Amino acid sequence: MGEFIGREVELEVSKIAHGGIAVGRLDGRVVFVTDAVPGETVVARISDDRKKSFWRADAVRILEPSEHRREHVWSAASIDRDPRGRAGGAEFGHIALSHQRELKRQVLAEALQRMAGIESDVKVEQMPGDHAANGLGWRTRIRLHVDEQGRIGPMASRSHSVIPVQEVPLASAAVQAATPFDERFEGIATVDVLAPTRGDARLVLGEQKPTVIRERVGEREFQLDDTGFWQVHREAPGVLSAAVQQAVDDALFDPRAANLDLYGGVGLLAAAVGDRFGPTTRITSVESDARATDHAAENLSDWVGAAAETARVDRWLRDAEQNASTAERDRLRAATVVLDPPRSGAGTEVMGILGRLAPAQIVYVACDPVALARDVALAAEAGYRLDHLRAFDLFPHTHHVEAVARLVRD
Repeated sequence: MGEFIGREVELEVSKIAHGGIAVGRLDGRVVFVTDAVPGETVVARISDDRKKSFWRADAVRILEPSEHRREHVWSAASIDRDPRGRAGGAEFGHIALSHQRELKRQVLAEALQRMAGIESDVKVEQMPGDHAANGLGWRTRIRLHVDEQGRIGPMASRSHSVIPVQEVPLASAAVQAATPFDERFEGIATVDVLAPTRGDARLVLGEQKPTVIRERVGEREFQLDDTGFWQVHREAPGVLSAAVQQAVDDALFDPRAANLDLYGGVGLLAAAVGDRFGPTTRITSVESDARATDHAAENLSDWVGAAAETARVDRWLRDAEQNASTAERDRLRAATVVLDPPRSGAGTEVMGILGRLAPAQIVYVACDPVALARDVALAAEAGYRLDHLRAFDLFPHTHHVEAVARLVRD
């Protein structure tokens, strides 16, 4: 293997695959092609021929462009550059914004059909302000890497090569202004730049000790570490809070049940549930990061029945299943469970235990459509069906899409 790497071939690309890569065929073999748009004919350079079943390639010239192709929003990622020198992190930046959402819809719908047998006509909703801004200026946080000369930039796609840049157009104006493009950094691997809604923009250099910041969502403030997780799009915390509130079926919600917010972070979604159902709402947020749990305890202090526990979700659920009393099992069966897992999804064990605990409803916040579809299929084995689904374009000019789903028992 390796004899075809670097060879340029002509390909017709027909569809988009999970991960935002277009799909073509060469002599019957699948070729995944970056920087192409379905419907195009391109010249692509083979970058990986190690697999018998598929190869990888990068578009280098467009012979027949799609009507949806646009000049890339980030010159550092333009098709005019050598593929090894293209900045990663904006892999849909050459596609019209409305068509990006259509491609994301296709990926989500295909995953649900293929993995869960569900036909879906869900639309991907754009965020306020993104149309006018052409999907730019939404990131309130960025992570840049440091090269051997101390320069900062993103990594190239599927590479550990750092691409020095002088702009980050997906970042908010405050983040862009605070990014030290011309400085040199030695002895650290990363430079994070963030602009919280309260206070000034700041840098986090490498493994710097965390400090506490505050983020505002509607009328509520949340404390968290500047090194901790927070939704990146400026509108995402408010949009997801509202989407979760809408997704909870109030006919199935019992404020006295053992309601759960799993992978709860600093308590954003638990607070959304509490705000909808009132100060006596009982809800426990479970999060493996101890500092995030400490912040969640403070952020959820308005609710008498709210608690935050530090534990891996799978272990916490395993313990609940094994040790819950009959009364506790009844409260879990009456519960609403909010799930916001990492990109890998909740997975077999977590979904299996939830199926056996049989809560009244599961509200699943997903940042990966394939993981969501897999977990919906796992839930179906325990008698749950998908009866509510929304999708949001929280990551314009990238392939990522967020979804909020509700699962209820048949």
